Amino acid sequence: MEIERSSQHIYPDEEINRYEGQAIEELKANSQIAIPDPDEWLDDDLKQNILLTTVDWVLNFARRSSPWVSLCFPACCAFEFISAMGPRFDISRFGMEILRASPRQADLMITAGTLTYKHAPNIRRIYNQMPEPKWVIAMGACAVSGGIFRSGYNVVPGYNRIIPVDVYIPGCPPRPEGLIQGIQMLQEKIAKIKNFA
Repeated sequence: MEIERSSQHIYPDEEINRYEGQAIEELKANSQIAIPDPDEWLDDDLKQNILLTTVDWVLNFARRSSPWVSLCFPACCAFEFISAMGPRFDISRFGMEILRASPRQADLMITAGTLTYKHAPNIRRIYNQMPEPKWVIAMGACAVSGGIFRSGYNVVPGYNRIIPVDVYIPGCPPRPEGLIQGIQMLQEKIAKIKNFA
């Protein structure tokens, strides 16, 4: 089947050429000045909202802003710790809202109270169950040096004999302000960690 070619156009070729030429000339006349970049505001916005930092800073910020706590043998210091969690001192503003029941969910161990050699293996076991990175705060005289019981044959003279301690908070028991200062000292220490050597 053969299709007939129609050589008839609706508009004559000269009229089409003239119309296209006129459109091109108008476009040339109106294109002498560059159109302002519609995304120019983006540069200003980016200059105001770009934060240059390092991966170390971001990781350390996350770690120091929400430590997950596991308490070990709180003894007398428990009352001061409870006070620190209350509305007056509000330890939750440091991201320590919930105490972890399992050391596998914690990255900060707060040790307090007298440690005997009979319980020392349990402390080391709890510490070993915590995931890396992990930190320890020794709260109170008993945790720091054995306290008034340090001369006993069965008392460990400080938790640092069993596990590494990052921050020591002296006192018998230390006040909630002391605990808060110790937490802030630990946060400063965490902020300086180099994650990638």
